Amino acid sequence: MNILFICSECVPFAKVGGLADVVAGLSKTLHRQGHRVSVVMPLYRAIDRQRHKLVFDGSACVHLGQGAEHWIGVWRSSLDGEVPVLLIDHQESFDRPGIYDAGGEGYADNGYRFALLSKAALQLAKDRQLGLDVVHLHDWPTALAAMFLKTWDRILSPLSGVASVLTIHNIGYQGVFDGELFGYLGVGDQWLTPRVIEDHGRLNLLKAGIFFADALTTVSPTHAKELVDPVGGQGLAPYLTDRGDDFVGILNGVDYEHWDPSTDRLLPANFSIDDLTGKWRCKAALQARFGLEQRADVPLFGVVSRFAPQKGLELLRGTIERALAQLSMQFVVLGQGSLALEGFFGELTARWPGRVGSFFGYDEALSHLIEAGSDFFVMPSIYEPCGLNQIYSLKYGTLPIVRATGGLADTVRNYDEASGDGTGFVFEAATPAALFDTIGWAVSTYFDRPQHLAALRRAAMSEDFGWQASATAYLALYQRAIANRQRWS
Repeated sequence: MNILFICSECVPFAKVGGLADVVAGLSKTLHRQGHRVSVVMPLYRAIDRQRHKLVFDGSACVHLGQGAEHWIGVWRSSLDGEVPVLLIDHQESFDRPGIYDAGGEGYADNGYRFALLSKAALQLAKDRQLGLDVVHLHDWPTALAAMFLKTWDRILSPLSGVASVLTIHNIGYQGVFDGELFGYLGVGDQWLTPRVIEDHGRLNLLKAGIFFADALTTVSPTHAKELVDPVGGQGLAPYLTDRGDDFVGILNGVDYEHWDPSTDRLLPANFSIDDLTGKWRCKAALQARFGLEQRADVPLFGVVSRFAPQKGLELLRGTIERALAQLSMQFVVLGQGSLALEGFFGELTARWPGRVGSFFGYDEALSHLIEAGSDFFVMPSIYEPCGLNQIYSLKYGTLPIVRATGGLADTVRNYDEASGDGTGFVFEAATPAALFDTIGWAVSTYFDRPQHLAALRRAAMSEDFGWQASATAYLALYQRAIANRQRWS
């Protein structure tokens, strides 16, 4: 098959969340299975042109509504020398400090920026006669490409037979903008309805993608069930329900080329399921990095997270000090976002010297060290479409402590204290008390049932959440999308 990924993020070029990892991992896996795959994304200011060996690859003219005409540059790179990546150079739209925002405040023209990306990617496919079977879109920033495919030159365009698949990575971000954006899209007024794109007087780009895409996915089976629930769907549940079997949950895979403790170049020592010596060296290095007491006999809990409401860190805020006071443990956190949470964890570090460490920002090497050097990894998410860190944790023998939601429920098997089976610790209620009890359960297991701890770690490291199975599921859905496109003929 010939597949084009249109996205706003892709590792290693630009990353805010798991979407970037999914695009890279899935596209490379499909390529290795013999399919023709390419990626289109913006050229952001932060992308290092020398590091990624960008080569200028021409230009294109993109037309949108209200007579808008944009000339774009195109730069070429690749994912690990395999999958070609085309980067859209439009300085007015993408030469900025951030991808979506600056200082936590979304850019006011985001709707225009990503409408341009969506149309520009299709323009490239048309101009270069890529012969596509499917375009795979990701979240609201590229959802409009599904709309453009169905409303632009349907009879004469070489894109008229191309099917679209839209993956919803995080329904909490829907791309809702003022109605004045509609004229810029350049599509017929008949589409300005509540069923398609209108949302209480504004425009909802993700909603439009749900209507026009030939097939839809989200990133875990459990989360797919949550999204057709009125609460979990955050206003879009009826529209997803209307799509019936065209909407499925496919669990994200992970790229074990970059997340494998036996080969991870970012670690001070490597280790494997059969020799954990390097893990203990990583723990000592992590303690040193955060100024913690150098102790091998105390459990170390780690967090790597965006400080966003969905991540459940308010639950941790409500229980971590009690846990530190009552339990023998250490705690480190890496993340950024909410200034209130940054302030809280900073003060916590000052109040518990030698037992708590914090770093605000993002540091790739440090995130790997936390995964490798911690004994337990805390993810108390209010909702979590899939989550990747808990899967990384499993491979690194760092037992996840997670709430039973979305992909967390699909990837972590709860510890059975009677048999010793499981791969982590799971709790249900979104309360500080439930999280405290689960942290206490993990500490108790660490000290009182070391044989179970070793069995849990071994089981966790034996899990395989690589991309092969997920890629096969996506290929089946691509075929379904190709069949569904006939409804627009």
